[in-house]
Amino acid sequence: MINELSQIKVMRKKLSMTQTQLAKIAGVSQSLIAKIEAEHIDPTYSNVQKIFTALNDFGKKHELKASEIMNVKVISAEPNDDIEDVIKKIRKFGISQMPVISDHKSVGLVTEAIILDAILNKKGKKVSDIMADSPPIVPKNTSANAIIGLLQFAPMILVSENGKLEGVITKADAIEKMYGGKSYSNQNNHL
Repeated sequence: MINELSQIKVMRKKLSMTQTQLAKIAGVSQSLIAKIEAEHIDPTYSNVQKIFTALNDFGKKHELKASEIMNVKVISAEPNDDIEDVIKKIRKFGISQMPVISDHKSVGLVTEAIILDAILNKKGKKVSDIMADSPPIVPKNTSANAIIGLLQFAPMILVSENGKLEGVITKADAIEKMYGGKSYSNQNNHL
């Protein structure tokens, strides 16, 4: 039980909670939380249950959502754009990928790798000739855990609400917002 009790402080700090906040939510005293964290007391099972339940509930309520992670500046291409124009846009904004949008709907994805392959194999001159399938689209209230799962299989995620494209999430966006890190390249490394 000592190993489990030591997790209270770790979980509380990870959620940026004070001892007082945790005590209030759990329905116990702040001094009890302090004594547990200092390992000066062996609390009752029911109090430990209350504390862990409060920590878990608070964590779920305060999990980041897509709307908090997304970048609202969506830089995109259109199917009829020339590949040369897309390359200029990629260089101008310091990005490596962008959604292909037609009539306000995502119809594909173009990335640096796709462009390099198209140039090497002389696949075409228009975005529609080379684009990949559209990236996943999620609503604004999608949880951070779901976003991380999707980003393991897709280079970006589009965020849409009521049929309107609201933003984009790349791996760099997720790392920056969820872990407080900086983008690894350009500050606009979003699409």
